[in-house]
Amino acid sequence: MRRALFLVGMMGSGAAYAQTAPADDIVILGRGLDLPPGTPAYGTTVIDRDRLTNDASGRVEDVLSDVAGFQQFRRADSRSANPSAQGATLRALGGNASSRTLVLLDGVPIADPFFGYIPFNAIVPDRLAAIRVTRGGGSGPFGAGAVAGTIELVSADRSDLPPIAGEAFYGSRDAQTVSASVSPTLGRGFASLSGRFERGDGFMTTPADQRVAASVPARYRDWSANARAAIPIGGEAELQVRGLAFGDNRTLRFRGADSSSEGEDASIRLVSRGGWQVDALVYLQARNFTNKVISATTFRVTLDQRNTPSTGIGGKIELRPPIGGGHVLRVGGDARLADGELFEDAYSAAGLVTARRNAGGRSTVAGLFVEDDWTIGRLVLTGGARIDRWSITDGFFRERDANGAPTVANAFADRSGTEATGRGGLLLHATRWADLRAAAYTGFRLPTLNELYRPFVVFPITTQANAALSPERLRGIEGGVDLRPATGVQLSLTGFYNRLDDAIANVTLTPTLRRRANVRAIVATGIEASLAWRRGPFSLTASYAYSHSQVRAPGTALDGLAPAQSPRHAASATAAWSPKSGALLSLTARYVGDQYEDDLQTNVLPAATTVDAVARVPVGRRVSVIVRAENLFDAAVVTRNQAGSIDLGTPRTLWVGLRIAG
Repeated sequence: MRRALFLVGMMGSGAAYAQTAPADDIVILGRGLDLPPGTPAYGTTVIDRDRLTNDASGRVEDVLSDVAGFQQFRRADSRSANPSAQGATLRALGGNASSRTLVLLDGVPIADPFFGYIPFNAIVPDRLAAIRVTRGGGSGPFGAGAVAGTIELVSADRSDLPPIAGEAFYGSRDAQTVSASVSPTLGRGFASLSGRFERGDGFMTTPADQRVAASVPARYRDWSANARAAIPIGGEAELQVRGLAFGDNRTLRFRGADSSSEGEDASIRLVSRGGWQVDALVYLQARNFTNKVISATTFRVTLDQRNTPSTGIGGKIELRPPIGGGHVLRVGGDARLADGELFEDAYSAAGLVTARRNAGGRSTVAGLFVEDDWTIGRLVLTGGARIDRWSITDGFFRERDANGAPTVANAFADRSGTEATGRGGLLLHATRWADLRAAAYTGFRLPTLNELYRPFVVFPITTQANAALSPERLRGIEGGVDLRPATGVQLSLTGFYNRLDDAIANVTLTPTLRRRANVRAIVATGIEASLAWRRGPFSLTASYAYSHSQVRAPGTALDGLAPAQSPRHAASATAAWSPKSGALLSLTARYVGDQYEDDLQTNVLPAATTVDAVARVPVGRRVSVIVRAENLFDAAVVTRNQAGSIDLGTPRTLWVGLRIAG
């Protein structure tokens, strides 16, 4: 009830304001400021709304796999992976489950304040207009944290949203998905209220020959509700108000191995498109996470991570003064605060509590930035710099025995520092069919509260936290070419070199013990290629990434090895037929190469290829029947391999449903 009132209240206040606007003026769209002209210098890839709403799984993280080189820590999606493993990264700069990619929703960071993972179940594709993926370091707003790139989720605006829309799907293993939205125009503004519920009995992640009596399917149940309003202020500005609430419950591998996550997010954004353009926002996140670890020998709870509350608060202001002369100047500042703690209980094989633990802390980052894009004929020069002040404070770890007597009471020293980062690039429109680009950049990322203070168990492996972790620091260069050799054909090729110093990795100490630690560096070199072709109703998109990623840790067993969970090859292709009638047939193939479960390369996750299919048939003016198939040929996708103990990804899954838009 509290979440419902939160969303209804936000929507009500926005709608009341919007109704006061004159109806004969232009409609406010609910978008941000226009992109600076130098944005393509950093090799940006855009996923459009049509692709977002017509993927076989209906999940944002799977659509992001169209961008070769995108990965999560696990190959599993948000129905069958532990939520804390859903970090996002690019260019094989992996190694742990935290996001090395900055993910923004309408300019607001959405990573969990404690863990750094992305709540993909709360992001519904039909609420988005597009996704913009930029690889490499960033120095613009919220640039701290963008060591592997930036993923910008852009909400659907007035031109994308029908007044009423909904869809319902039924799938394999009694899976159900229902979503709906109402998006009325209110004066010169608009409002949108939407929600989604989904559940499924799940599939067996454990191979048949490894199942025991306690093995159960990976069932899931989640929901999300979103309220958004765009409110005009005068003739050149608008206020954008958003509220998001979500809940997510999953069971993984064994009966009782339950996890949950929940959140309530809110943001207010002011966008002014006058002479002095302004983009300012503030946001608040309230999140929680729980997780039960089941022993693979006794099949009883060994660890109950019963409560992990966290809070994220932040804001930014960006100004674009009208300086003219072909310049687009951006200046501003931003700040983020993350605060959280964990409460967990350890159990013996007999089911008795042996220890009660409480740990947590706080981190802050505040920075100033300046960036300029200068257009000189066919040449666009872009450059920017940031200076950030960071702090890690109030860190602690406490443990009590079953009787409540203290056994550990650690209070960690406060730390702080200053980081200067920057980026620069050029974009040359060499001919009408060829653009040349080059860029260089630096960046940094603070360790998350999870990395600093929370140990975790994926039985039988325990990974220790490390309160002394240093920030990661990136240096990189890249160059590329974008070609349009014929009508409807686009080709892109990029070569890159990235070095992530003090990279945080889960370092193996013994066969059953790992510890988070800074290694000297992860160095990634490679190429990225993409193709887009369209002729009439036919289209083909494809991407490929080769990432040669190595750990540099002289004097250790890690030196020269690939980071954990970092494939060298990844590719994706989608062929589609979409005539004007509104019908659609599409096939998507995805390939991911061999990668290693651990830092010592002892357990391999074999290469895998999956094929998805979607068919859409209009049966009325605003109604379509949709049939979808995930992993059409039922390929075995290994998502975890711990000394032969294996988890599998999504098997063949079939869906049929209705979509209504009117």
